[in-house]
Amino acid sequence: MEPQPQPTADTGRTAADSDPGTAETGSVAADTAATVETVFRIESPRVIAAVTRLVRDVGIAEELAQDALVAALEQWPRDGVPDNPGAWLMAAARHRAVDLIRRRENYARKLAEIGRDLETTAPPEEPSDPDDIDDDLLRLVFTTCHPVLSPEARTALTLRLLGGLTTPEIARAFLVPEPTVAQRIVRAKRTLATKNVAFEVPYGPDREARLGSVLDVIYLIFNEGYAATAGDDWLRPGLCEDALRLARVLSGLMPKEPEVHALTSLLEFQASRAAARTGPSGEPILLKDQSRGRWNRMLIARGIQALSRADATATGAPGPYALQAAIAACHAHAYTYDETDWKTIATLYGLLAARVPSPVVELNRAVAVSMAEGPRPALEIVDAIAAEPALRDYHLLPSVRGDLLQRLGRTAEARAEFERAATLTRNAPEREMLLRRAADAGA
Repeated sequence: MEPQPQPTADTGRTAADSDPGTAETGSVAADTAATVETVFRIESPRVIAAVTRLVRDVGIAEELAQDALVAALEQWPRDGVPDNPGAWLMAAARHRAVDLIRRRENYARKLAEIGRDLETTAPPEEPSDPDDIDDDLLRLVFTTCHPVLSPEARTALTLRLLGGLTTPEIARAFLVPEPTVAQRIVRAKRTLATKNVAFEVPYGPDREARLGSVLDVIYLIFNEGYAATAGDDWLRPGLCEDALRLARVLSGLMPKEPEVHALTSLLEFQASRAAARTGPSGEPILLKDQSRGRWNRMLIARGIQALSRADATATGAPGPYALQAAIAACHAHAYTYDETDWKTIATLYGLLAARVPSPVVELNRAVAVSMAEGPRPALEIVDAIAAEPALRDYHLLPSVRGDLLQRLGRTAEARAEFERAATLTRNAPEREMLLRRAADAGA
């Protein structure tokens, strides 16, 4: 139990009640602390990125950024919030980085490497060069998503350093124990340091593969929010928002990369449907049953704009994210489910399957084919990939197969498929929906 304020002896009021000034001061301090936390969450990626360029170690850079946060929590309630709080945090962290380097035995060598940065360190409240900050932020994106890290480590480190999420927040988002997330982050920082991973934006042949890793991490974060793998919630909007924000930032940092714009477009389109994907009790609502009046038209417009930028910057065949964004655009342009251009969607999935062969892509193509040509040819596609190892425990395989069988009038088989899908999913609302579909199929 938390300690409660003690009443004064003569009135029964709390000490804070008896001194309005004390209560007001406490309120101001609390408001300032909240401001500090908000500013830090927004500015920390840029601060960490700039400091990493100085110290060449993302782990140390994060610690120095945290030191700047502590200094702000101490000074801002007393001195007031500075006019440019982001620049204040940046300068405080960079000053600490300079002090750290000066304490190192190899100070002379480090000074030679980063002399320009040390000489131009801005005083508090003086803004840094936006171009330098953007370059540093882009380097940090590629560092946190480096292939030497496992996908889980990339995701955790990206959310921590670029998303500004705390370890408990990441753990709650992915339903993973806090110690596990903490270990992933610590090991990721250690790996980057021991492998001497350069703090740079890759160029040449490695650039496309490395950019693909970055985009995949952002997409993974979004998907976990859009259709949670496990737990009691079908949606985790916070993760969708974090991923969409990262994609938008990356679009600004890499305006000539069509796949960056394409991913942003895809996430804008997907996010536009979020409010319509759950019912009053949080139950999943399938695409055909969604109220399209609840789709966010502003996000759809942003998706269209981002897809146009992807098309304008493309010099060759559309990439995987451009094809997926085009599929999402087909859904967005349809005013009703029946008006959906399923033939075009099926064609786009065919192109996607040729570009990145995958049984999951084939499963999605089967759904589109079922709407464009009927359930029978779609079932042939599904049965052809049913033995794929990647789909062995994938609950959407029996779910799709159950839907096709039900449309073909094979209700007993459909019910069995829905029941099997329910046993495979780890998401409670989705399990309940699949069991309802099984019951309906057998009715």
